[in-house]
Amino acid sequence: MKVSGQLLWMAVGVLVGGLAVAYWMKPTQPAFAANDRQEDYILCTGAVAVQNKVPTDGVWLLDYRSGKLLGTLIDRVTGKIGGWAEVDLCTEFGIKPQANVHFMMTTGFISQGQSALYVAEVVSGKFGVYTMGIRPDGQTGVQIRRHDLVMFRAAPKEHEK
Repeated sequence: MKVSGQLLWMAVGVLVGGLAVAYWMKPTQPAFAANDRQEDYILCTGAVAVQNKVPTDGVWLLDYRSGKLLGTLIDRVTGKIGGWAEVDLCTEFGIKPQANVHFMMTTGFISQGQSALYVAEVVSGKFGVYTMGIRPDGQTGVQIRRHDLVMFRAAPKEHEK
């Protein structure tokens, strides 16, 4: 084999090796939802569509002690919290006061600049979908809207609890 042929194959090998390294070293996709929990509270964030092309951060707080789902927006200009909206999850999910419950929640991207909150209560087997936005009546503050509430599995029978 001639030297030019060897150089060609060496160049091809270096090129293929470089492409393989570039493929494995590419950055991972960022997660746009942030969740955390502490004892009886779960905190979650997600985008809320307030105005077209103006992303606004929404904050969700689930309070086990009171059975409430709270939501608020952060004003981009002032950095201030825009008041809290709340949903009574005991009523929404048909949960008795002081019942043994286990909530999970996270946000997901549903459209440009808008996230939905997904809430599961694993003891009852119920799953709800919520969004947040400005109040439609023109008053200051936010509104939480439930889009759906379904069973993701059959609820346990009373004697199995």
